[in-house]
Amino acid sequence: MNQLTNKTALVVGASRGIGAAIAREVARAGANTILAARGIEALQAEAAALNKEGYRATALKIDVSDVDPLPDLPDIDILINVTGTNIRKPFEQYTKQDFDYLLQTNLTGLARLTQKVGGRMIERGTGGKILFIGSLMSLLGLPYLSIYAMTKSALAGLTRCLAAEWGRHNIQVNCLAPGFILTDLNRQMWQSAEMKNWLATAQANPDIGTPEDIAPMAAFLCGPGARYITGQVIAIDGGYTTTAVWPYQP
Repeated sequence: MNQLTNKTALVVGASRGIGAAIAREVARAGANTILAARGIEALQAEAAALNKEGYRATALKIDVSDVDPLPDLPDIDILINVTGTNIRKPFEQYTKQDFDYLLQTNLTGLARLTQKVGGRMIERGTGGKILFIGSLMSLLGLPYLSIYAMTKSALAGLTRCLAAEWGRHNIQVNCLAPGFILTDLNRQMWQSAEMKNWLATAQANPDIGTPEDIAPMAAFLCGPGARYITGQVIAIDGGYTTTAVWPYQP
């Protein structure tokens, strides 16, 4: 499905995990895909693999903590903000350094980048798509994630405000809220049988998700079929936010 042919997509945080999976999906949907992150070697490997498959991909080093000035970019039709990290602690133990690091990485830098790229979309007058990758913490609360939750909740709020503000410019802004997705950031946590057994009784789909479970919806929201979808925070979570499992059977 070449739904993104003739579009240029910038995927920020594309060196691994969800970001890499989304970059592969939008490239295979026909977009000229720019894979961006701080680590250029991993990006170059991902881009080379896509080019070998016959798709169009390039690697670009971007540090979201410093986008002034913005790196030299072509006209961007699709901006996908994936970059994010986490520190799990009791709230009272977070340091100022923890606060600053998480806020800058997960929120402030992405907001500033979106301000710049979105501003150029408005100047061009041809519309665009902006997608944030939020979290379950954009929708609910879990323990030991308070600062992370602050950033992801803020992305959900920014999504709604930008959708309202930029809709007149034919720019759709949405946010995906992945559930329990196995990535390098949490792989060790999910090794324990206790966590796996808990998940099996916590949601309709008992399996942990993969980055490839997130990518198809991301590509869809960046395509023409999502013209009338904006300002939404969409959970891809195996049913965690809407279902519960219990032992009763009639």
